[in-house]
Amino acid sequence: MSEQVYQLSEHTDTTVFYGVNNRNLQLIKDLNPDVRIVARGHAVKLAGSEASVQQLIGALEKLEQYVLANNTLTEEHIIALLRDGNRPADLTFEHLILHGVNGKSILARTENQRKLVRDFDDNDLLFAIGPAGSGKTYTAIALAVRALKNREVRRIILSRPAVEAGEKLGFLPGDMKEKIDPYLQPLYDALQDMITPAKLRDYLEGGTIQIAPLAFMRGRTLSDAVVILDEAQNTTVPQIKMFLTRMGLNTKMIVTGDVTQIDLPASQRSGLIDALDTLRGVKGIARVDFDMRDIVRHRLVQRIVEAYERKKEQRPQPSREGKGPADNDNEYDNIR
Repeated sequence: MSEQVYQLSEHTDTTVFYGVNNRNLQLIKDLNPDVRIVARGHAVKLAGSEASVQQLIGALEKLEQYVLANNTLTEEHIIALLRDGNRPADLTFEHLILHGVNGKSILARTENQRKLVRDFDDNDLLFAIGPAGSGKTYTAIALAVRALKNREVRRIILSRPAVEAGEKLGFLPGDMKEKIDPYLQPLYDALQDMITPAKLRDYLEGGTIQIAPLAFMRGRTLSDAVVILDEAQNTTVPQIKMFLTRMGLNTKMIVTGDVTQIDLPASQRSGLIDALDTLRGVKGIARVDFDMRDIVRHRLVQRIVEAYERKKEQRPQPSREGKGPADNDNEYDNIR
């Protein structure tokens, strides 16, 4: 057991370093459960194994340098350094995808997000597979917006299958567009971070950005575009085949999905799992598997996903007729 005190510089603003209501300090504790951390004023007392304490001291030094240089420290900065091993300052420049609304930096924050960025340049079709909150869709949309702003393509097309996760589409009020919009809201949310409201409205009204359910894709040829299919685990085999064969000239497609959240009837096989199996090894297609380390939402999201994974591992798999979510998960494991 080693006990050491890390002394912050007198020039370091402890309110910034520890965060409002000590939120930053609590996150540092959460990310280092094997080290006991007590902070008073500019002194941070650490107790734990020699290796863990020394590693944390090195991280605190880098966080403090960032605070002194920028007078800010967020959960994203802390996670970037303590969990992913990146200096916050490096993230600002090296991993920048584009500048969003009000100059917000849209970054590839994890290694798998950065792999998706790299693979986007070298492949025309990408599969991004992983749990909720890992940044699959957000990073994909950022790449599409960057390509549009750089005039590499003329339009962005975003689609999702309209499959209910417990609710019924017919019970929602309004016309067809109003019924579909709730399914597409996550795509709108991402776009609103990257494009100003007036410009986004112009893009949507003029067709530069098109958001449509998968059923509206049949018969189209999608050229000179970045096309994103979100929640692809809820496509059927014919649907995803139809979607993938819409690709035209100068078009890139990104297919995102989470095979642990399949909402199809038990008798239907997920089109995403079938496509991953069928297209394995095809030149020009890349696949990025995100995991719990990529989760960049509230830190509780990672704990929630981990808890459900533990429960799934402990639960015996029932024998079922047909293909349901549990069977699809096993299929996916076999083709990784």
